[in-house]
Amino acid sequence: MTQGLLDEFEHNIDDLTLIPSKGGVFEVTLGDTLVYSKIETGRHAEYEEVAQPIREILGRSAPESTD
Repeated sequence: MTQGLLDEFEHNIDDLTLIPSKGGVFEVTLGDTLVYSKIETGRHAEYEEVAQPIREILGRSAPESTD
């Protein structure tokens, strides 16, 4: 997940902080905006569940598939 976000948004990232936690917490924020919360969904995020809201905040579309 982290590498995918770094690859896709490398030109938009000024700072990235990973905060280890206990109890299965996984939250992604962009600035002060909560993008994804495992606490709210009860499960780990799929990549697009994190990437798409970030794209929307940044006003970008999904990258074209290279498949």
